[in-house]
Amino acid sequence: MTVGAIDYWCNAFVPDRRELWERAIESQGLSVKLRKTADDSFAEPVSFVARMDELGFNTVILPTGDVPDGAGPFQYERYATRPEELLKLVADHPGRFAGLWSFDPSRGSEGLRRAAEALGHAEFVGLHLHTHSWDRRFDHRDLYPFYALAAEHGVPVVMQAGASGGRMPSECGRPAGIDRPALYFGNVRFVLSHTGWPWTDEALAMAQKHPNVFLGTAAWPPHHWPTELVRFLAGPGRGKTLFGTGFPVVGHRQSLTRLPDLDLSAQARDALLQGAARSVFTRLPR
Repeated sequence: MTVGAIDYWCNAFVPDRRELWERAIESQGLSVKLRKTADDSFAEPVSFVARMDELGFNTVILPTGDVPDGAGPFQYERYATRPEELLKLVADHPGRFAGLWSFDPSRGSEGLRRAAEALGHAEFVGLHLHTHSWDRRFDHRDLYPFYALAAEHGVPVVMQAGASGGRMPSECGRPAGIDRPALYFGNVRFVLSHTGWPWTDEALAMAQKHPNVFLGTAAWPPHHWPTELVRFLAGPGRGKTLFGTGFPVVGHRQSLTRLPDLDLSAQARDALLQGAARSVFTRLPR
């Protein structure tokens, strides 16, 4: 059994989100598959925490945000955790859950104010950008105030990198877009999530170049990780890659079951499952 694992990106896991996902996948004709087995799918909080205990997960981090007025049926915030849900989860299960505030760069100063308000609460350990929802490259000027806010609060920014799984533009997710922000905001830790595929080499280059750029595996089970990513996290990139599921696209049981196939050393496995996350999310309880 794994002990102390941290999942840096888990979408809302309660059962009422299942229908939203199924409807979105069917109506858009997406190839995305959900975890449907009872022991690795949507669950009520008490059952989900029991699953975490069984599998050895210490903490699950949940992108959290408001659902904007007039939000479309497939807008990401509908699939994220609601602020009131997060606060209750943290209160009911201390130390087991934390939040990333999923900010809206299209709202200008109001979006920035809301993000600052969220970071005033210890329950939030970072900022989250659902990149493709806003079609803005990582070096877009609208994002810089949020990076400055992250610097002010000493928290990381987690962003989806690579192609979009939904019917949204993908170019904004090019990993090289983080090059200038990583230079300008050298004290902000950036996590390029979703392996950066199909530009994984580009993501690896950014993580190797910048000490404050990390990679994340959410939405990709271990048996689909690119070979170059596995080599990186097992060697020169040990401590620079975070483990995530992107649940319900990847299940916690599914991912841990396939992880031994990578034949990682104990040190590389520990860095992947918790070490890197603890160095990035410094607000997490020790």
